[in-house]
Amino acid sequence: MNNPPAFEPARGLRNPHLQTVVGRILRRRIEPRYDRVRLDTDDGDFIDLDLWTGPEAPSGVCLLLHGLEGSARSGYMVTTSEALAARGVQAVALNFRSCSGEPNRLPGAYHSGRTDDIARALAWMAARFPGLPRTAVGFSLGGNALLNLLGREGGGRGLVAAAAVSVPYDLASSADALQRGMGRVYGRRFLRSLREKAREKAARFPDVVAPGAARARTIREFDDRLTAPVHGFRDAADYYARCSAKRFVDGVDLPMLLVHARDDPLAPGSTVPVETIRRHPTLSLELTERGGHLGFVGRRRGTGWAGARTGRAGARIGWADARKAWTGAREGSGARTGWLEETVSRYISRATRQAARQAAHRATHRTTHPDSGVF
Repeated sequence: MNNPPAFEPARGLRNPHLQTVVGRILRRRIEPRYDRVRLDTDDGDFIDLDLWTGPEAPSGVCLLLHGLEGSARSGYMVTTSEALAARGVQAVALNFRSCSGEPNRLPGAYHSGRTDDIARALAWMAARFPGLPRTAVGFSLGGNALLNLLGREGGGRGLVAAAAVSVPYDLASSADALQRGMGRVYGRRFLRSLREKAREKAARFPDVVAPGAARARTIREFDDRLTAPVHGFRDAADYYARCSAKRFVDGVDLPMLLVHARDDPLAPGSTVPVETIRRHPTLSLELTERGGHLGFVGRRRGTGWAGARTGRAGARIGWADARKAWTGAREGSGARTGWLEETVSRYISRATRQAARQAAHRATHRTTHPDSGVF
């Protein structure tokens, strides 16, 4: 598949933290358009799937997986759903357990290596959209979980292609990054919602969830006190060692695009298994110098969220006014999606079209050569 255009950060947004934060602010401007489907699980719990409303006659269907404490309503999920729909692909956003706006029924919820709910969502997609090529895209933690699923046993799980963005390939390194410098700001934001959920879980399941989880001061402490024991790991270190995506990259055996910024403040670029990916026959790596974590706010109109003029304004003025300047310019340019959304949706769309052509060719061959034994 053709390489995407090179990413160029918007002027004034070369800093990885600005990329990360401004990208999040801008993507919140798009209003979600979802219809919800609830699936009951074999263990007595449930997962919620949100289907983007449109296109009417999709050429394929794509499962989207969000990051830590995100949901289908996270900005990057909404903008990617919209970009896929514009290319004729139906987006299905999986809300991990406890992330759909309603507490799940069991002590456990989700983590970076949990794959059973992803497999369940893919099976539902196959039944709901028979005959359509299926793909998947994971963001951050969701990308790590997707690589766990695809790399542990191989086989592709019925997917024709996949993509993963800003993956924490080494979970221990990401936990460390959230404990130092600006990383502590992100860590505190995650911990606010994690601790709230821990308090609720401890009240409902006092024999399973320790009350100390609600007092965790770092992500590592939270994983030591809740994530690891509730989900069958010895401790956080065991969880990180067993579930880090870097272990499973080599086992992927379908076309997959991996997007990452070297300056990612949450998933350090140094942890990306570059050589493993580049020698792999079906993996494509888009490793940019800048972009932050799920940021990728681009410079050129049409490949980013705003033009260079907006970037200069963002550099001159303060945080309170930056959002207004960026948003106003974006509305003036008519751009709805950025470099990241275009890169991912283009890759998924091309894979979908190629799979559809191959399926049509096989069907034609079977009709015209019923006894050939081919295919």
